[in-house]
Amino acid sequence: MQYVGNKYRLAFWAALLAAGTAQGQVAPARIVAPDSAAEEGVKGNARVEVTGKIQGDFIYDFKRVDPDWNMTLRPSKIPINCPGSPGCGKDGETIFSVRQTSVAFRAFVPTRAGELKTELSLDLFQPQSASTAFRLLNAFASIGSWGFGQYYTLFMNYDAFPNTIDYWGPNGMTFVRNPQIRYTMPFGAKGQTLAFSLEAPGSAIDTGKAALADPNLSLRARTRLPDLIGRWSSEGDWGQLQVAGILRDISYETTNTPNNEPSGSKTGGGVSVMGYYNMGKTRDRITGQLVFGKGIASYMNDGGVDLAPNNSFQAETVKSIGFFLYYDHYWSTLWSSSLGGSSHRQTNTEGQFFNAFHQGNYASVNLLHYPAKNVLVGGEFLFGKNEQKGGQTATDHRLQFSAQFKF
Repeated sequence: MQYVGNKYRLAFWAALLAAGTAQGQVAPARIVAPDSAAEEGVKGNARVEVTGKIQGDFIYDFKRVDPDWNMTLRPSKIPINCPGSPGCGKDGETIFSVRQTSVAFRAFVPTRAGELKTELSLDLFQPQSASTAFRLLNAFASIGSWGFGQYYTLFMNYDAFPNTIDYWGPNGMTFVRNPQIRYTMPFGAKGQTLAFSLEAPGSAIDTGKAALADPNLSLRARTRLPDLIGRWSSEGDWGQLQVAGILRDISYETTNTPNNEPSGSKTGGGVSVMGYYNMGKTRDRITGQLVFGKGIASYMNDGGVDLAPNNSFQAETVKSIGFFLYYDHYWSTLWSSSLGGSSHRQTNTEGQFFNAFHQGNYASVNLLHYPAKNVLVGGEFLFGKNEQKGGQTATDHRLQFSAQFKF
C-alpha cells in the first residue's frame, strides 16, 4: 500500500492498529518528517531516505604508523626518523576498528523552484585522534542548478574511487569535503555538464629554514579569498570523464608582530583529469586520475604542503603531481577484486628541511565476497612508502579483513 493521500494513510494505520490489538499488542509509533512534505500545489511525492553501514575492520600491520592514523594506511604517516616520530616502536601491531561505520539521511522535497535535495551524513572516523566519535561528512543541499553546504570538492571525482576496503584509499588522488557554493548546468551534448564552485580556502604552510632566522616568528595561513574551481564532465554507458581546474589565493600572516608582518600571498592552481572506463558488458572498470599544479597539496588525499620558503626565505608555492590507476574486476556476482597503485610527489623548495615530505607511494590488492544482499566480507593487502626530501625512506605493509553490513 502506498502512502498517497490521507485516505490511504488512515487505512494503513487502522489496519496496523487492528492487527496489534488482535494480538494484544500496541501498534508501533509512527516515524514522520513533517517539514519534508511537498509544497502545496506542486506535483510529486516527497521522501526521506536513511542509509548506512556497520563495518568492522581487523588489521595486522607488519610495521607501524602514527597511532592516531593506524586504522588506515597513509604513506605520510609512516615514521622515518626513529626514535622520536609518532608510530616508532617494535614492528607488528593489531588494530580492530569500527570507524568506517556510517549513516546518511537524504530528503527529496518537490517545490516551486524544483526538487530540493538534502544530505546529512556522518561516520565514526575521527582524524588525528585515537577516539571513536561521530564526524560530519556531508551537509549539503541543492535546488535547481545551485548547491550549498559541505560536500565533495568539485576538484575530485568520488565516483572514480576504486573498490577498496582501506578507508583513506589512494594517496595520489584529490579528496576533500569542503564547504562550498556550487552551480551546475548542461553543457554541449547529452550527458555533459559544466560546474563552478567557490570553496572554503585552507593552506598547509611549511616555515622550513625560515624559522631558523627568527625562531620566535609565528606564521599562519590566512584565508583571504575563496578557492575557485571549474569542472567539465561527460558521462555515458562507456563510463565517465571529468576535467577540472582550480585557482587559489594562498595567503599567510604573522601573529606575534604589531603589524602582522611578514605577510603576503601567492597564487596557486592546478588541473585534474579523472574518471572511469567500463569494460564492455561486464561490471569491470578501470578508474584513475592525473593531477598536477602548484599549491594544491591541501586537496590531495595525503602528503605535502602548499607553501614553503625558497633559498632566500621567500614564500613559494610547492609543485605537486599525483595519480592513481586501479582495475576493479568481478569474478562473478559473488566475488570481486581491485588492484592498483598511486603516488603523490612534491618538488621541494630549497628552504625546506631534509625531513620534509617528498613522495608517498601506495598500492593494494584485495579479494571481496558478497555472500548475501547488503553483506560484504573480504581481505586486502596494502603497501605504503614514505620518502623525505633528503632521501630517507620507510615502508609499511599490512593485511586488512573487513565485514560490512549495509542498511
